[in-house]
Amino acid sequence: MKPIINIVGIILIILGIATLAYRQFNYTETEKIAQIGEIQVTAKTEKTIDFPPVLGGLSLASGIVLLAIGNIKRKKK
Repeated sequence: MKPIINIVGIILIILGIATLAYRQFNYTETEKIAQIGEIQVTAKTEKTIDFPPVLGGLSLASGIVLLAIGNIKRKKK
């Protein structure tokens, strides 16, 4: 159980740092609008997902707490 807590803690720390560094994620979506026979009409739209800084801070803090809990449990044994 202890290694799982440490691994989850490290993943949360990495995600928290990435979320604080990159506050938004952009991607392009291709949408088929119409098709007549073999002719297709498509449109590309760019979409953005914004991440609030609070999410990154909470993820970072949770990861640090999980690592601390994992290390405390390891020292007691």
